[in-house]
Amino acid sequence: MLKEQQAIDLRAAGLDYYNHNLDTAPDFYGEIIHTREYQDRLDTLEHVRDAGMKTCCGGIVGMGESRGQRAGLLQALANLPAHPDSVPINRLVQVEGTPLAGTALLDPFEFVRTIAVARLMMPAAMVRLSAGRAEMSEELQAMCFLAGANSIFYGEKLLTTGNPDVEADQALFARLGLRPMAIVQESNTVHADIVETANPACAA
Repeated sequence: MLKEQQAIDLRAAGLDYYNHNLDTAPDFYGEIIHTREYQDRLDTLEHVRDAGMKTCCGGIVGMGESRGQRAGLLQALANLPAHPDSVPINRLVQVEGTPLAGTALLDPFEFVRTIAVARLMMPAAMVRLSAGRAEMSEELQAMCFLAGANSIFYGEKLLTTGNPDVEADQALFARLGLRPMAIVQESNTVHADIVETANPACAA
């Protein structure tokens, strides 16, 4: 969470992007988060925008929410005063001993549908495959790119979970005819924006 002055100070220090996810739909939020309110997240995003920083804002799917609640997350993102510049779509990584361990796995096609709707609702955003990608098959990742994902988090680690090997990503891109647009170093995480040369649905 950021207060107004904190956001101003970060921008003055040279920060360009701030990541702050909504996590899930407003009507499912209370089932997952108990330490802060949904409005607190919206207020932080407002401070980030007002300070002149870009927003990286998405959520996590596969936490036991309904299809309608996944749509509610995307609706909340698309109805922000400005669409997020970056929309990470995270698939829950189940960790033993945590409250969501054992949650029914989200159907892969439902995940692809989520990517497709995010692309339609926020056409200028970078829709990022984020947490959970290491557990995705190459076929599932390919379907996500065709559905409109045009960015991945690329490199050794994403916060507490691993990313696929760089060599594996490069090999997959080559097989799919995807070429990198840019590679940007942000703190300890690298993200790669990608563009598919033949399919406009994947173009950034």
